[in-house]
Amino acid sequence: MTTPAAVTDPAAEATPAGATDAAPASRSSAELIRAEEPVVAHNYHPLPVVLARAEGVWVEDVEGRRYLDLLAGYSALNFGHRHPALVEAAHRQLDRLTLTSRAFHHDRLAGFAEGLAELTGLDMVLPMNTGAEAVESGIKLARKWAYEVKGVAPDRATIVVAAGNFHGRTTTIVGFSTDETARAGFGPFTPGFRVVPYNDLAALEAAVDETTAAVLIEPIQGEAGVLIPDDGYLTGVRELTRRAGCLFIADEIQSGLGRTGRTLAVDHEDVRPDVLLLGKALGGGIVPVSAVVARREVLGVLRPGEHGSTFGGNPLAAAVGSAVVELLATGEYQRRAADLGEVLSSGLAALQGNGVTGFRARGLWAGVDIDPALGTGREISERLVHEGVLVKDTHGATIRIAPPLTITREELEQALAALGTVLGQRA
Repeated sequence: MTTPAAVTDPAAEATPAGATDAAPASRSSAELIRAEEPVVAHNYHPLPVVLARAEGVWVEDVEGRRYLDLLAGYSALNFGHRHPALVEAAHRQLDRLTLTSRAFHHDRLAGFAEGLAELTGLDMVLPMNTGAEAVESGIKLARKWAYEVKGVAPDRATIVVAAGNFHGRTTTIVGFSTDETARAGFGPFTPGFRVVPYNDLAALEAAVDETTAAVLIEPIQGEAGVLIPDDGYLTGVRELTRRAGCLFIADEIQSGLGRTGRTLAVDHEDVRPDVLLLGKALGGGIVPVSAVVARREVLGVLRPGEHGSTFGGNPLAAAVGSAVVELLATGEYQRRAADLGEVLSSGLAALQGNGVTGFRARGLWAGVDIDPALGTGREISERLVHEGVLVKDTHGATIRIAPPLTITREELEQALAALGTVLGQRA
């Protein structure tokens, strides 16, 4: 295996005098990892790499080794690390106003909401911070709508979700997860959810009744291994929910904002949900930004005092979010994801039968199943670190590939070659 070469970062020479480096050179990766152990909660199992700098699709550790980032913060970095337009938007806003709370209006919120509504083809925006907050807000919204508009009896509203889902980590959300690692030890759980198999319209129809407020699904299940439904599934969900008089809520926190080669994953079937949940890439990898975007008659059921967030829609978040919307409005990043997605799929197809037992890909997003004889997904990810490529495993034998949409064809081919090298090595 090759070791990633050390590089000189020109930005290091431009650091202002007296500035404090986020990762002091006097502490090695091993020392920093050991230093975390007693003081940082062990709710993650990171790969053994300590990053200090980044630019575009490249990240650098504290020893100066560079890596291609093929995880992109689970799609939070769709535009790469420190995209110049996003950094500039943040800098400009930092010099003006960062937080007001929603007790007051500010001059960035209207533009952000107008742009996001236009981009998504919906009407109104509820700004929040994290993806889990957007999902929780969507659940509250659906229940409120069910009682006030659909006429469901008080405290009887149900929401139908899909098995294998990943919508966040709050107690409500893990309560309807089918992942026992996420659920175990966190009950009792919130009632009112029905779980059906993903990509099964018959099961979905059987679960929907007069109490159903909404069907909440990921158009593509990311954490489950980038599971892509059959053609027509999303159209079927839209038609079913319309007939049943309930809401279709699409969680596009990972799949949205250019990742799949379209602005939204639902765009592949020309479907428009009633409620859209966005996050991750909406903050450009700079600040946490999420949003519930919906039809006016749905979001209109919320009134002052019924829901809120101190930081939701803050001026800094709105400035960065607006810059993200402007990047997507050009269509460039969607086209890049579609075009380079063909390169990614072709490269993975060439590895099938040579360490890859199967894969699913849409745009610049893939779940790759590794031959267990070569090791677990975790072990393959660790070996890729030594080849200068960062990915992450899920569900044992699967690795996820989701590079920034700014990656070049040459960089993507370099990463695929590294995967081929690793798969050629025996466990």
